[in-house]
Amino acid sequence: MIKFRAWDDREKEYIKDVLIGSDCKIYFDDGVATQDDLDISVDQFTGLKDVNGKDIYEGDIVKVWSDVSELTMEPTVNEIVSEDFFGKTGMFLKPLRAHVIEPCLHDSWNNQFEVIGNVHANPELLEADK
Repeated sequence: MIKFRAWDDREKEYIKDVLIGSDCKIYFDDGVATQDDLDISVDQFTGLKDVNGKDIYEGDIVKVWSDVSELTMEPTVNEIVSEDFFGKTGMFLKPLRAHVIEPCLHDSWNNQFEVIGNVHANPELLEADK
């Protein structure tokens, strides 16, 4: 099953129980709409959970620790994005600093992730490390 969540930019909160139909309409508790009808952003579930068991979605901001790094090493902060620098679709870690290629999230199975926010409610987390 493909799961989604939708950020309502007017209300500054997530809409619960969102389904995307094959007709590209968005179905939620209060009715049906197209994305153009609402001021919302739709984020797809990556299929992965963080170290606390929380679902990781596109648009989440995560701290990443690598299993190959030392425990004292500071984690990196990345945004979860749905395409890489070259436009290839998938789920990728977008580094805060410029890199040529973002690592694919699913290739990073030896890493540990912790969701610390999302691009909608916590954009300042993406600026903190610059």
